[in-house]
Amino acid sequence: MQSDPRLEAIFSSFDGCREELILLLQRVQEEFGYLSDAGMEAVARFTGVPEGTVFGIATFYAQFRFTPVGRNHVAVCRGTACHVRGARCILEAFEQHLGIKQGQTTPDREYSLETVACIGACGLSPCVMTNKKVQAKMTPGKVAEVFGRNGSAAK
Repeated sequence: MQSDPRLEAIFSSFDGCREELILLLQRVQEEFGYLSDAGMEAVARFTGVPEGTVFGIATFYAQFRFTPVGRNHVAVCRGTACHVRGARCILEAFEQHLGIKQGQTTPDREYSLETVACIGACGLSPCVMTNKKVQAKMTPGKVAEVFGRNGSAAK
């Protein structure tokens, strides 16, 4: 099997010991946008940790994702302040607008949608983050505005 040069570049900065596992998974996800089966298998080989253990560790932590994110990433805050002010209805509006459920990516990989525990902007709630830009005081009616005239999420 031919190795991916991007993985080799990541691995070149590490010793391959078990203690580096989480950091390696973080770097692989950072490079590829998610953890593929092949990426986790490569980490397992590099560290000498069984594949099942790598998978178990990756699935334990909420920070890891196993499907690619879209070019435009939408994160709906579900923290207490946002929840109380209608985050569920806002999420439903995004799901309807994008035609996907939270945790999914559109087939063309243009958009992905997720919920997050808190984005730390409680005074502006309810909030949504699109491509790392906070959209404050959201309502279901404002969801279409997030995508502007050309259909792309505000950057």
